[in-house]
Amino acid sequence: MKKTPVVLLLVFVCAGYGQDRFEKARAEMVENQIVGRGVEDVSTLRAMKHVPRHQFVPTEWINHAYADSPLPIGLGQTISQPYIVALMTESIKPRKGQRVLEVGTGSGYQAAVLAEIVDSVFTIELLPELAKEAGERLKRLGYKNVVVRQGDGYKGWKEHAPFDAILVTAAADEIPPDLIDQLKEGGIMIIPVGPAGTVQELMMVKKQGKTITAESKIPVRFVPLVHPR
Repeated sequence: MKKTPVVLLLVFVCAGYGQDRFEKARAEMVENQIVGRGVEDVSTLRAMKHVPRHQFVPTEWINHAYADSPLPIGLGQTISQPYIVALMTESIKPRKGQRVLEVGTGSGYQAAVLAEIVDSVFTIELLPELAKEAGERLKRLGYKNVVVRQGDGYKGWKEHAPFDAILVTAAADEIPPDLIDQLKEGGIMIIPVGPAGTVQELMMVKKQGKTITAESKIPVRFVPLVHPR
């Protein structure tokens, strides 16, 4: 009986050490990888500091969760480099009151970052296993303003349109017309465009009336956005 408090104390100390380690790594990630590359949006930086990225990677990659690189999450998919997640988030000018569509849920990390800022996130994942796991993970972490659906992201989510912003986390050969249609007047879409296996362009698309403009931000490399035919 006398040993129990010692054992419990050791468990708490170890748990606290692990948490401190991740908090420190996350703070360094934001400062060095994100602020250091020019991301300035306060709400984006706050979200990146808060979301536990290590909860969104496979166990074998947990010690690399805050590295300056994408990481595999299984089934040929990846969780994007932290800087890219922050850049894409900042690019849609996120704020409270917004309804955002994400195409390509993956492990759910980008959806969690968005959910820290906007009112509601609707996210679509083509692969059933990833959609199920992401939905369970986001629920477990307390994100009540995210709705996950398994389906074809090219078609968007018409039932919840129009969206203030759309964020696509896989590379399309072209900007899907359905996504443009589901973008609200004055809305912004950020999407990588280009063939798989090559350098693509991260495009920022704006909708003003019948005028659609597309501006290239930076070259990127994303897994392909699969479109079932």
